[in-house]
Parts: sequence; C-alpha cells; structure tokens
Amino acid sequence: MPRKPVLTEEEERLLKLKYEVLRPKMPRFIRQESWRYVRIKESWRRPRGKDSKMRLHKKGYPKSPRIGYRMPKLIRGRHPSGFIEVLVYNVKDVKRLVTDPARQAIRIASSVGRRKRLEIIKYADMMGIRVLNRRV
Repeated sequence: MPRKPVLTEEEERLLKLKYEVLRPKMPRFIRQESWRYVRIKESWRRPRGKDSKMRLHKKGYPKSPRIGYRMPKLIRGRHPSGFIEVLVYNVKDVKRLVTDPARQAIRIASSVGRRKRLEIIKYADMMGIRVLNRRV
C-alpha cells in the first residue's frame, strides 16, 4: 500500500509552497459583525448590506475571500498528503473510479455504514489503494 503519492517535482514544490508560504499568510475570513454580537457565529457569510463597509473592502475591516487567495491550479483540492481524493460509496465505485493508486486515494462517504466500510477497506488494501478515512 503506497504511503506517499507519486508526485512530479512541480507538484511537490507547489505542495510545499502551499503549506509553508501561502497558507500561513492567508487571513481568517470571518463573518461581518461577528466580533460585535454573540449570536452571530464567525463562520463566513458574504457581506450583502447596502452600506456595508466590509462589502466595499474598506480599510480596517476583515478581509473577504477573493480570487487572488486561490491555490495553484495543479494542487487545488488535493489532500494535504498530496493524493487526489476520490469519494466512494461502495466497492464498485473503488473499482470504477480509482485508476492510478499511486496518485489517487479514496475517501469513504460519511453515509456508508460499518459493514460496507469494512468491505471497501478490505478491497482497497488488496488493491494497494490508500484509504484516507479508515476509522475502523
């Protein structure tokens, strides 16, 4: 079973860049006025008010997500380990969706029960496919 994914030099460089340079610089995006009211949670919601200073990106207000904060296209949506995640619901999905076990790993859907989860894990181990959320 492959522990580390097979990455190109460029992918390896970009993954390192993502976690060592880009991520630490990225601001925490918080909901407008969440610092003022206890009833408003910090989870991000887009500011929509007509006179909203945050929507207008005024100085002194929290940052909003913008296109410039995106990660490099080559590694976008990757698991931190470097694998490309494939969501599976049953053994048939594993057979059909995973084409390159050296680069892809499976994530078992949360709705899958224990019995089917064990079947998927057993098949994945047999085929040398990494399971990202083993949990059994």
